[in-house]
Amino acid sequence: MSRRSIVAIVAAVALGLAACGQGHETSGAATSADTLTRRQKDSIISKLPVPGARGVGAAQRAVDQTNARAQQHDTIR
Repeated sequence: MSRRSIVAIVAAVALGLAACGQGHETSGAATSADTLTRRQKDSIISKLPVPGARGVGAAQRAVDQTNARAQQHDTIR
């Protein structure tokens, strides 16, 4: 097996074990993470140094602009 294959297998097993460890227990960390809204989570993601994170922030700004425009149209008499 190549080194790449071994790394992929180890990563898959680690992800599988991590998924199995996600129970319905309510710890402080799990509870606080669950109370975040989708917008708050997206805002946090947009600040991370990962590929595509800036796109999340740009999408949020686009949604904000669209909502502002819709609000203006709703208030026109």
